[in-house]
Parts: sequence; C-alpha cells; structure tokens
Amino acid sequence: MERILSEAESFQDQTTAIRSRILDVLAQLPWDGTNFRHEIPGLSLYRVIEPAGPFFSLYEPSLSLIISGSKRVRIGDETLVYDASRFFLTTIGLPMTGQICEATTAEPYVAARLSLDLEALRRLIANHDLHPTDTSDHDRGGVVGTTTPELYDAFWRLISLVNSPDDIPFMANHIRNEIFYRLLTGEQGARLRRFALAGTNSNRVAKAVAWLKENYTMPLRVEALADMANMGVSTLHHHFRAMTAMSPLQFQKHLRLHHARELMLSGSLDAATAALRVGYESPTQFSREYRRMFGHPPLRDVKALLKSGDSANRSSVG
Repeated sequence: MERILSEAESFQDQTTAIRSRILDVLAQLPWDGTNFRHEIPGLSLYRVIEPAGPFFSLYEPSLSLIISGSKRVRIGDETLVYDASRFFLTTIGLPMTGQICEATTAEPYVAARLSLDLEALRRLIANHDLHPTDTSDHDRGGVVGTTTPELYDAFWRLISLVNSPDDIPFMANHIRNEIFYRLLTGEQGARLRRFALAGTNSNRVAKAVAWLKENYTMPLRVEALADMANMGVSTLHHHFRAMTAMSPLQFQKHLRLHHARELMLSGSLDAATAALRVGYESPTQFSREYRRMFGHPPLRDVKALLKSGDSANRSSVG
C-alpha cells in the first residue's frame, strides 16, 4: 500500500506543471455557474468555488479527472475518494452520490469528464491487439486509478482546443483516442478491455443494468432479469453486486428515487404524483425510502433545493 501511495504522490508532483497550464486555460473561460459550454465532443468541464453536495447522479460510462481539489463518491455501500493523483472511471451507468468537501474562489474545485465511446475502444483493442490478459468476472463498474503525466498531457491538449475551435473536428478525435489508448494500456486497462468486449459476465450484467435504466418504472422480476442476462438468479445477484455494489432491487430503487426527485424539481409535481410516475404504488413507502436516501422527506428536501437555487447541489459535478 505504501508503494502505491508513493507512486501516486510522485505522479502528482510530476503533473503539477501540466495542471497549472490547464488551470490557466480554464481560468480565462467565460463560466456559466459550474459549467463552460464548448464544442469538444464528449468533454464536460466543471468549476466549483464552494463545497457542493451531497448530490445524486446517474454516471454514464466516462473518465473523470480532477485538476484541482478532491471528491468523494458513494456507490451502494462503497465510498471512493479521488483527487489530482487519481482518476475515476465508470464503465456502466451507475447511480451514485458525490460530494465536494473543499472549494473556494481562490482554490476552486476543477474537473473534466470524458464520455467513453465503446465502439472507439473496441477499434483500439482490435487494431493494437489489446485483448484482456485474464478472465476476472468480478469487476466493479466504478473504480479509481493513478493519473499519469501522459494522461494529463493529453487532457491539456484536448482542453486547449477550446481556444482553437477550427481544430476541434480533426484534433479532438485523435486526442480522445490517445486518452482511450492510455486507459486501455494502463493499470485499469484489463478491466476496461473486459467491459468493452462482449461475452463476459460483466457484459451480461451490463445488459441487465441497461434494461433497468430503461424500465425502472416497471415491476421487477429478478427471474426475468436473470433470463434476459442469460444467467441464473444467484449468479446474477453475485455478479451484479460485484459490479455495482448493489442488488438489482437496490439499483432500481436508486433510479426511481433519483428520477422522482428530478420530476419534483423540474415539473412541480407533488410527492404522491412523482411516486406513481416512477413506479411506486405506496406513497408512504416512497416517502420512507426517499428520506432514507436524501436525508429529508420529499417536500422538505425539494423546498430546500429550490430555495437555495444551488444547481451544484442538485446535479453531478465532475
């Protein structure tokens, strides 16, 4: 453990100059709250000047890189922390809770997120013969890894394209593929290659996850979900929890409560109507589970969020 931490700290020291260059570029951009809108495909940029969260979000497959600050994310019953020395990689859509504990105007939290393109990953795997080196089927869908100077350098060149938009159509795709290549050949590369390729238990669970995301309002029969994934019920439970840190029922509950919260915030729906809209039959059960997840009953939680007007506490940041 000491060797790993020492290596991460060494990489963080090596990336100081590169991160400073990235921060210089981002400091000159016209930020709209926590976000900056640009034309680089798949890239999101974030800047927060005060503590934010906890916020609940459904992370799609992506790579999150922190330029300055740190973040805590909770997936099921597991908590992960990452900062300028570690990236966060999620290979399937996962509901999770995030929190930025420290951020100021002088030292803001700054992060970038790049969406994963499975087709692009598969082409790189095939073209460079990067097939998995083992057959592990107990991969977590969200992990942290060490951020190398080479990875930061590629992100610096990608982010710098905001100042040369005419170069984006040609350069962005090449730099993005370089980032994907470095991921595929790095410490989390074998895991990422397994997710990108078909036929493993990880991919069968990913199929079940995709179905739940599209059909979270419907009653869940785990037996039918297991049949769809071509797995036994106990096997599905085992691999689903290994990947998401949740059971299928817990995963569905997270999706339902998150979407109900969004409906109440954006559609002015009352709690009972939002509960029915996302598949709950009992408003009492909905209120009880909502309070357990978000810390307050639906009405109080939504009123507090609307009153604060704090979008950083309502949606994902980096």
